[in-house]
Amino acid sequence: MQLGYITVMIGRRLQLLGLALFGAVLALGSGAARAAETQVAVAANFTEPAKAIAAAFRAATGHTAVLSFGSSGQFYAQMAHGAPYEAFLSADADRPKQAERDGLGVAGTRFTYAVGRLVLYSKTPGLVDGGGAVLSSGRFNKLSIADPAAAPYGLAAVQTMQKLGVYNAIKPKIVTGSSITQAYQFVDTGAAELGFVAYSQVINVAGGSSWLVPAADHAPIDQQAILLHTGENNPAAKAFLTFLKSPAAVAIIRKYGYEAR
Repeated sequence: MQLGYITVMIGRRLQLLGLALFGAVLALGSGAARAAETQVAVAANFTEPAKAIAAAFRAATGHTAVLSFGSSGQFYAQMAHGAPYEAFLSADADRPKQAERDGLGVAGTRFTYAVGRLVLYSKTPGLVDGGGAVLSSGRFNKLSIADPAAAPYGLAAVQTMQKLGVYNAIKPKIVTGSSITQAYQFVDTGAAELGFVAYSQVINVAGGSSWLVPAADHAPIDQQAILLHTGENNPAAKAFLTFLKSPAAVAIIRKYGYEAR
């Protein structure tokens, strides 16, 4: 009798253990089903903070943000021709507004996620002074900027030079990158002695010389995000834009020299 009782009890415990393991497997499967992936188009100036935010987003939600980097203008042209991006982090406000008007973006989802700063930068110590006077000194052969037609930072660079009254004199020395990333690469490789780049690109770079351009010298670089209709039914796309407003994301944004609203 005692042996039979023990056998029954062991059987029941094994049955309960099996049910518990089955429940755990179901829970894991459910979690995997809830985790999703979203395709996000990100302005090139926001490359490093976006990578950090995407990592924090995955840790917090289980969702994966697949990031593509480039100029805002090029992204818009791609989206207008059916590129499968689901969220758009632009370097300006104009293109997200246009996305709403053109029916590419979901109305009511547009917001400013960062306000960018422009900096005149050189790898050469002492070349760039604290007031940008180097621009009128003639002590350089090439100045890099991003394409002002496609990249808001390039437009801000032109506006800055126009305000300083040096644009026409400097224009023959300008080399134009397709994005702010390429504009920085021109300076980093020595193809240009100095260039107008995003502050976020050089905030953690040691050495060289730079001038943080006063915000009043150009139109505000209000960087806006919007949910695209292609991502309207993707929980990961919506969650990523929500996370972009979170304290964790805002801390990363500010760490890279942006203002966050």
